[in-house]
Amino acid sequence: MGDPIHLIIAGMFVGFCVGITGVGGGSLMTPILIGLFKIEPHIAIGTDLIYAAISKFCGSLVHAKKLNIVWPIVIWLAVGSIPASFATTWVLDHYLSQSTTYKTVLTSVLGFMLTLTGISIVFRSKIEKFFNRKRDEQVQTLEQEKQSVQHKRVYIVIMGIVLGVFVTLSSVGAGAFGVMALILMFPNLPMIRIIGSDVVHAVMLTLVAGLGHMSSGNVDFHLLGWLLLGSIPAIIIGTLISSRLPEKLIRKILGITLFALGINFIIHPTKSKPVEKPQTVMIVESVKSTQV
Repeated sequence: MGDPIHLIIAGMFVGFCVGITGVGGGSLMTPILIGLFKIEPHIAIGTDLIYAAISKFCGSLVHAKKLNIVWPIVIWLAVGSIPASFATTWVLDHYLSQSTTYKTVLTSVLGFMLTLTGISIVFRSKIEKFFNRKRDEQVQTLEQEKQSVQHKRVYIVIMGIVLGVFVTLSSVGAGAFGVMALILMFPNLPMIRIIGSDVVHAVMLTLVAGLGHMSSGNVDFHLLGWLLLGSIPAIIIGTLISSRLPEKLIRKILGITLFALGINFIIHPTKSKPVEKPQTVMIVESVKSTQV
C-alpha cells in the first residue's frame, strides 16, 4: 500500500474530478488503487464500495432536500439490486475466493464496466440530445411519473439485478452506467430527477455491496480513511469551481481514459494463485502428535 501522503493526493484527485464532472468516484478510484498503488483487486473493490457510499451520501441528502428523487424508481431498483448484491457476495465467498480465477474475474468485470462507463461519459451529451428530441414538451405530473414507473417496474427490477451483480464485482457502474440506463428507460423524466434517483440508489447499493465485502475481509479501513481525508474537501472545492472550468473537455478526457483502462484490464486481467487459508488445522494436529 502507498504511503498516506500519496493516498491523500489520490483522494484529492478523484474527489476534485467528481466535484467537477459528477463522474462516480468508483470509476476512478478502483483502477488507481489497482494500477498505481498495486492494491489487491478484491481489497480495492471492497474499500472503494464503502468509499463510494460515504462520498455519495452527502449528495443524496442534497437531492432529497430539493425533491429530486423519484422514490418508486429507487425502490424498484433496490428490489433487484440488493438481493443480487447479496447473492453475488455469497458466490464470491463460497466459490471464487479460493479459485485461481478469482482476481481474473474481478479485473475482467472491472475492465468491462470501465469500458461501458467510458463510452457513456464520452457520448453522454449526444445521447441526451437524441432523447431530448423525443421528450414531450409538457412537464409530467407526479401521477404520470408514478404510472410510467408502474408500467416499467419489471424492467427497472431487471436493471437493478444487473447493477447489483456488476457493482458488487467491480464497484463501477452505479453512477454513469445507471444514469444512462434510466435515460433510455425514462426519456421524459427531467435529468435532475434521474440523477437524484440514481445517486440515492447508488448509496444504498454501494453500502450493501461494501458491507458484503467487509464481512469477507476485503475492506482496508486505514486506506479508506486516507482516501476520504483527501477526497471530501476536494469534492467540495471541485463543486464550487466547476462552473469556471471546461467541464465538457475534462469529461471527455476522463471518459477516454476510463475506456483505455477498461480495455487494458480486459486484455491483461490480474492473475494469481488462490489465497491460502490459515493452517490452523495443521498446527493443531502437529501439537497433538508431539504430545502423543
